[in-house]
Amino acid sequence: MNEYIYPVVLGVLTGTLTRIYMLRTDYRQYPTYLHGKIIHIALGFIAAGLGSVAIPSIMEEDFTAITFLTVAASQFREVRNMERNTLTELDSYEMVPRGRTYIEGIAIAFESRNYLVMFTSLITTLFYLLFNLWVALIAAAISVVLSKAMMSGGKLSDIVEIKPVKPHFDGAGLYVDNIYIMNIGLPERQEEVLKYGMGFILIPKNFNVNTTIANLGQRQAILHDVSTALGVVTDSGAPALVPLAKRDLDDGRVGVFILPQEKTVEKAIKVIGQVPTLENAIKMPKEMHVPK
Repeated sequence: MNEYIYPVVLGVLTGTLTRIYMLRTDYRQYPTYLHGKIIHIALGFIAAGLGSVAIPSIMEEDFTAITFLTVAASQFREVRNMERNTLTELDSYEMVPRGRTYIEGIAIAFESRNYLVMFTSLITTLFYLLFNLWVALIAAAISVVLSKAMMSGGKLSDIVEIKPVKPHFDGAGLYVDNIYIMNIGLPERQEEVLKYGMGFILIPKNFNVNTTIANLGQRQAILHDVSTALGVVTDSGAPALVPLAKRDLDDGRVGVFILPQEKTVEKAIKVIGQVPTLENAIKMPKEMHVPK
């Protein structure tokens, strides 16, 4: 039997198990329970295979085989396009859409996880060939932990303080604290909004956060996740019953108005705090070097 069989098999197995470990269906119900998972597990298996055979190819001086890694990179970019196109099509049927920024973040995450699988299988195979099985298993375990850590981004609770505030009307204007949300003139609609609505103020912890939570995609992600976790009291053709997030232009606070079916303040605060900080929304204006 070829000396590379066991290292490659271990690398493929470790990489595939890493992809399964990183693949979960959460409250957002994505990926879908069966067929969506099958697609991503199959792609993870392919990534694990490519990562595992890279080291034996180098050791045998078969450098042409390394070109498969560049082919894999282009194929995994197609994974991002597939996720982006699928979620964009589905988004038009959501009561509260994810938004393009959120979709792009999800698509990037699915592409990057295949590279993490490739890295894990490559490290496992390398350590098996250089040392032995037990060292390879330890290296695989460390790689899995690192992959898990790298797939987890920041949360909104890390950058803002969340304060519950009761919505109120000033004439026809709906306000959360002193932040104007929208104009509702019909008394019947105003009663519905006050009956079902909840308000929250997001207070940035530093100046950099002002730009992040001002991003329209980040605000839409908040509304989508809260509506997914707690339900939403709205329907098509009811423009007054729409969750919104508006910004205070003076201090950068964001007022969030939602219409959840489950009106539990503590749970809503936890859900808002768990909303991921979108990579494309993060800005660091304090880091800009302005010439004096």
